[in-house]
Formats: sequence, structure tokens, C-alpha cells
Amino acid sequence: MVVDKPWVAADVKPSERVRAPALIVVDMQNDFVRVGAPLEVPDARATIDTNHALIDGFRSRNYPVVFTRFVSREEDDFFWLWTPECRPDTKCCWPGVMRRYEGCEGEVDCADVISELAPLPGETVIDKYGYGAFHGTDLDAQLRAMGIESVVVTGTVTQICVEETGREAFHLGYRTTLVSDAVSSYAADLEAATLKNFALKFGWVADTETVLSWL
Repeated sequence: MVVDKPWVAADVKPSERVRAPALIVVDMQNDFVRVGAPLEVPDARATIDTNHALIDGFRSRNYPVVFTRFVSREEDDFFWLWTPECRPDTKCCWPGVMRRYEGCEGEVDCADVISELAPLPGETVIDKYGYGAFHGTDLDAQLRAMGIESVVVTGTVTQICVEETGREAFHLGYRTTLVSDAVSSYAADLEAATLKNFALKFGWVADTETVLSWL
């Protein structure tokens, strides 16, 4: 990615971009990632390996890994206007609702993080009722209690929950990086615009190999 403004934050040393970092894996849940899921993002499956590499990289260095889950309310909700799949006839992202997906053995909880990236005991899982991981949650308080100064954000969907989480982190003072090959979208044009804009004004955008080299 070419940035044509020499004063942008790209000049910051890599070690300063990920100072006291945490990894935030956004909404890599069954109802987004699995084949035939109500809110299926097919490209999300192509990011499982890169997300796994980042998770392993952070764990091996004893840096925190945080997982988020988009959770639907079970009563009439404002978000249903834009995501009707969350209504009672489908119950997308309703915790405890068991669903069958192609490639999975038996039924699994539709709101859970996919088994390939499952959180370890003791790792933070943030349930959110909106797009951003910080809004209406205690994520900021938890990160500050751990001494976190920067966040690396992955997951799905790039221009919705990933971007919103990244922007919230920026406004809360975290040095923020989006991982270009560990995020996914159903609209390539919107994803490209999101990553370009984020790199200009909100943080950094880099691939998995580069981010791991910064740690």
C-alpha cells in the first residue's frame, strides 16, 4: 500500500506500533464462518490459518489474545433492521442455539468462536451487542488493567465490526494495526477502501508475517 503523505504515522518504528500489545480476534464465529451460515462470509475461511498463526505468535510471547462474539438480543432490537437474520425465525448469533453446518460433525453453538480458533481457558471473550468491541463492554478496562498500549485486530467483517473496533481503539488511545490477510469481507471494494482509509488516519495495516516480525 502506498501512502503519499510523508507525515503519516507510518514513520513510527515497528516496535512502537506493537508496544505492550494484545490481539483482538473479531467475530470468527460459526454463524459467520461456516458454510451455509446465516451471515456466511466465505472469505473468512481463508483467514483461519493466518489468524491461527497470529494467535500462536501472541500466545508464545505471553501477549493477551482477546476474542469477540457478535451476540443478538432475543427481543425486538434496533439491529434487526439491518440484520434481519437475527430475528426469531433464524436466530442468528443467539448463544445456545445449536445449528448444523456443512463440514461440522453434529450441531454446534451458532454464536461460538469456531473450533479451529477456540479460546483457551482463561482467555478473554467479549460478547458485544453491536459492531465495535469496546462499545458497551468492559474491554477497555480489561486491557488497561493488563497494561496494554496497542492492539492488533483481525477477524470479520472488515468494513463493519473490524473497522469499528479499530476506530474505537484509536479513539481510546491504543496504537492499532489491522492485519490485511487475517480480515475478511463479502465485498472486496469495501474492504479495500476500509484498509486504505484506516492506514491513512487511524493506524497501520500490515500482513501477518510483518506483524509477527514486529513483536
